[in-house]
Parts: sequence; structure tokens; C-alpha cells
Amino acid sequence: MTVAEFNRVAFVGGGTMGCFNSLLAALSGYEVVVHDLQHGVLEAVPLVQQAIGAHLVEIGYCGADDLSAAYDRVTVESNLAKAVRGVGLVSESIPERMALKRTLFTELDALCSADTLLTSNTSALLVSDMDSALVYGERFAALHSHFGALLFDIVAGPRCTKANVDLLERYVHSLAAEPLVLKKEYPGYVFNALLGPVLQAAKWEVINGRASVEDIDSAWMARFSVPLGPFALMDLFGLDVVADSWREPREDPVRAARQPDISAFLQRYLDDGRLGRKTGAGFYDYPDASFLATGFVNHANPHVVTPLVSALVDAAIAIESHGVASSSDIDRAWCTALSMKQGPFALLADSNPEHIRQ
Repeated sequence: MTVAEFNRVAFVGGGTMGCFNSLLAALSGYEVVVHDLQHGVLEAVPLVQQAIGAHLVEIGYCGADDLSAAYDRVTVESNLAKAVRGVGLVSESIPERMALKRTLFTELDALCSADTLLTSNTSALLVSDMDSALVYGERFAALHSHFGALLFDIVAGPRCTKANVDLLERYVHSLAAEPLVLKKEYPGYVFNALLGPVLQAAKWEVINGRASVEDIDSAWMARFSVPLGPFALMDLFGLDVVADSWREPREDPVRAARQPDISAFLQRYLDDGRLGRKTGAGFYDYPDASFLATGFVNHANPHVVTPLVSALVDAAIAIESHGVASSSDIDRAWCTALSMKQGPFALLADSNPEHIRQ
């Protein structure tokens, strides 16, 4: 069911995230328009959404019968002015370059009515750095989604009103998804800021020969009763996307020290065209990936994932200490995004802290 204030939404950027977010909106009853400057991208929207739709059916978000009506609610438009005409919300998912985003939001600010919500799906850039590009900053915020998950981070722009933040919360609820309103902006929001160090630790264990890809995934799947381990998750995201995010500068001395080795590790897969599920091969070969086989987790060594759990807990403590979100919201973000039963603070409470940090 749509919110009362609007029933038409525009998605600027027709890549994976634009297709994912627009399909969620269409499935929830919104009339949707997807805009991109590249005609080839717009032509591919139906096929990309069909693949995403299959995944949404697989995780139980919707039924197969719901998809055909949703696809009918989606139109594509190469002209930005036409795309945003009469919409109540604009969601931006263009490349992560500040100059591009600022230019776009200046255009959107002029094209849209003053009460149209303008949001960025940026995962790497800060809304405070985009805000000055707008005249009507009271309607601007980050509305950040996670591919394949039903979690949306909301970060108010410096001038965004509480009423508009509340409306964005209601919009996310209308998608049958979980909103997480952050107290302040933070690189990687909450879930990405948790997952990044876990994936970093997983790659570092493999690079240093302490475990294999299969060792880590089987141990993670066994310990947390989930269908995907860290490397299978990276295959789902796309190794090119993982590599791009790894190149983002961060004020983290551990990450900086590991960056050359991890970049080289990922580059070997990229050079071979192994980008994950979308190319049929990544850390695993698809469709017959070994982690899907019966018995994959039977002989898992639980101690293999101790460095990963330690990285997760340390990241959670850092997020809370920076005043970004409460411990309960941090746990909620982790559990919602990965369908896990326990978040990092619950794990810490149930375990010996010294054991976690071994």
C-alpha cells in the first residue's frame, strides 16, 4: 500500500540498484519511472528486473503472480524533466562521483516541485557534501538500500525536516521493508560499516593461507545457520562492486595496510572475467556452486570465523561509540540485512569477549 502523500516515484539511474529499488516500489503499488541517459541501460531494465524478481520470490518477499502487475507499473524515460514530472519522491543511484551527483541534484531541485522528496542512494558519499547544491534542502536526505535485502538507511540532510524524515520512514514501511534512521551520517552507514570489516577479514585469512574460501563460507554458514557465507555474498554483490568499494579511501590504518594485497587478490578474479553470479563465475562457479551442495557445512571448523566475528564486534562498538545508532538498532540492521538471529552486540553478550577477539 502506498503512502497517502504520493503514488508516483522516479528512480534516476537504471543500474542494478535503480532496478532493485524501483521493482520494490512497483510491487508495493507505486507507479514507477526509471530514468537513465544511456538507452542501452533503459532497454535492459526489464531483463534486470526479471532477474531481481526471481530473487525476491526466492526469499519470500512476493509471489510470482505479483511480478507481472509490478512490471506493468514500471516505465522508462530518457528525458529527466519528463521522468520526474508529477512524482512525490526521486531516488538517485548514479555513479559515486560527487560532481555528478551535485550537478544532478541542482537539476532536480529546479525541475521538481518544492515538496517532492529528493533522495540519494549513495553508499560512499555524504549527504552533507551534496546539500549545498540544492535550494530546497529541507526535502533532501540519503535513502540508502542494500541489494537483495529489505533494509533502508535514512540520513537527513543538514536542512531536512523531521516531517520529511518521518515520511521517508513511512515510505520504507510501505515497501514492507525496515527503515533505520541514523542519528548522524557515517561512512558505510551501519550495515555496510559492519559488513566491510567482516569481508576484509575473510579475504585476509585466504590471502595469508590460513583458510580457503570454502573453509570460511562453510564455517560461517554452520555457525549462523544462513545460506550464504562471506565469499558467496560477494559473488551475489558482484566482485567488481566489491573491488570498487574497497578502493574508497577510509581513515583506517588496518585497511590501508591491507589494501594493496586485497586489491591484487580481487583483481585476479576481475582480470579473468569472474565477477560473481552475474557472469556465472566468481569465487564459485554457477549454477552448481559448491556451497549449494548437501554436506558443504558438515565438516566446518567454527574457529575459522573467529577473526571475522571479532571484526564485526569491533565495527559495531565503533559505530555505537560515534553516536550513529544504538546497539539495538545496530543489531537490527545486521539481522534484517542478512536474516540472522543475532547481531554483533547479542553475539558479544552471549560469548566470552576474549574468545571473540582471539
